[in-house]
Amino acid sequence: MSTLPTQAGGVPVLVLKEGANRSRGREAQHNNITAAKVVAESIKSAFGPKGMDKLLVDNFGDITVTSDGRTILDEMDIQHPAAKMLVEVAKTQDNEVGDGTTSAVIITGDLLGRAENLIEKNIHPTVIIDGYKKAAEKALETLEKIALPFDLSKSNDFLKKTAITSMASKLVADHKEYLSDIVINAMLEVMEKQPDGTYKADVDDVKVEKKTGESLGDTKLVNGIVVDKEIVHSGMPKHVKNAKIALIDASLENDKPEFDSKINIEDPIHIEAFLKQEEDMLRSMVEKISITGTNVVICQKGIDDMAQHFLAQKGIVAIRRAKKSDMEKLARATGGKITSNLNDISAKDLGSAALVEERKIGDDKMTFIEGCTNPKAVTILIRGGTERLNNEAERSIHDALCAIRDLIQEPKVVAGGSASEMEMATNLKKYAQTISGREQLAILAFAEALESIPVTLSENAGLDPIDILAELRARHEKNETWTGIDVNSGKVQDMTQLDVYEPVAVKRQILKSAYEVASLILKIDDVIASGKNKMPQAPPGGMPGGMGGMGGYPGGEY
Repeated sequence: MSTLPTQAGGVPVLVLKEGANRSRGREAQHNNITAAKVVAESIKSAFGPKGMDKLLVDNFGDITVTSDGRTILDEMDIQHPAAKMLVEVAKTQDNEVGDGTTSAVIITGDLLGRAENLIEKNIHPTVIIDGYKKAAEKALETLEKIALPFDLSKSNDFLKKTAITSMASKLVADHKEYLSDIVINAMLEVMEKQPDGTYKADVDDVKVEKKTGESLGDTKLVNGIVVDKEIVHSGMPKHVKNAKIALIDASLENDKPEFDSKINIEDPIHIEAFLKQEEDMLRSMVEKISITGTNVVICQKGIDDMAQHFLAQKGIVAIRRAKKSDMEKLARATGGKITSNLNDISAKDLGSAALVEERKIGDDKMTFIEGCTNPKAVTILIRGGTERLNNEAERSIHDALCAIRDLIQEPKVVAGGSASEMEMATNLKKYAQTISGREQLAILAFAEALESIPVTLSENAGLDPIDILAELRARHEKNETWTGIDVNSGKVQDMTQLDVYEPVAVKRQILKSAYEVASLILKIDDVIASGKNKMPQAPPGGMPGGMGGMGGYPGGEY
């Protein structure tokens, strides 16, 4: 509860609702920074190729096993308002570039921890924020300077090396070579050249379907779409070559009237005529489809049993209740158009595929639409021994797809293994010497926060972070730009010789997100939390029916 200065007579004036909490000044800053640091600490051990996985159990007892930063933070159900901002950092990082979520949170937590040390030395948060801004700008400038551009039209080498690096720190590391080829082929298939000569690719054009069974080595790329539906009628063919596919966003059923109506029929002949009319309407729908040369129908809505029968008679394969997202991907894969009105359907709206086939995968039947010519949407079918492994494989493949997407749209890489962070930190320390005043300390703090990446990498690999950091600093002072940590050998090496690369876009977003959120939290010096509403008291004599309160508890409390 908070008060204004007391009035004459010493009576306080209440401003906030009773039960509200307020913390100000150093206390508020300390609480916010501590909460953010705790979040960063909680995911540090999951960082890097030697990082550990987390087993998360939700309210329903469902289990998630992962080392993905965003997934860990989402499943943790964090409540502290400042800590939630770090969850937002991970979400932004994931949405924008798809990788680097853990790095962004670790650097943000370290920036805040070092800022708190400066605040204790009576350096004002605004001065720290100004110093951090200059440091972030200088770090981004250094990043652009050291970036290695490559020509996408001449070689895919950097794509392969980047995809392998992305998967090396995940549960699927044993299959990284094989899976990286699948990911690259998928993204190159859906990539489109723009009028200005650049390329564009959308991760949403790669459908990721998973089925438990076999092993990750049996994961495959389908040049088309896999629909998790079976063919609706047993009399329909299960295998169609040279498919002409109609994509229909309308139900193949007789519409029910929008208003309530009743029909009184007394003569059995009229009943028969009524049913015949319904049948003729459905037959007419099927005829409109058949006349276009269609031999496969994929419908977003329902298909009446009688319509299924007529389709089967004409040898047309049908799938019903396909997801909207699947319909859009099918249109991009087959070159067809989604039709909303059967009266408008024509042969030019049909998509094409070399093969449409129903196959049994595990315990389920799935329909494969494959062999599409120049498809702009493809499917990766993940196979794995357990559901949890499949879920983690899906997250890993999504991260790798995003990394390849980043490189297609901006073909620039930097070496991994903390080499780029160390190079930026080294340049920031030199830059700090040119700045007078207290901002110099904030720039140095930013440089040390970047060094938290090699420190965490070495700790998770069981190495001595002090020795590793000392050697990294010495090597970067000698202008060995790409020196980083090889966690497998436990040595400091040139990471370009080990083919460890990451997209520049990921590193850039990490710096921007970390600086912005750290500044946002440092600017807060007053936290006001409103009081929670109390349950109303039950009336005297209890609730109707003799209940003493809600749920049988007296006083309405539960």
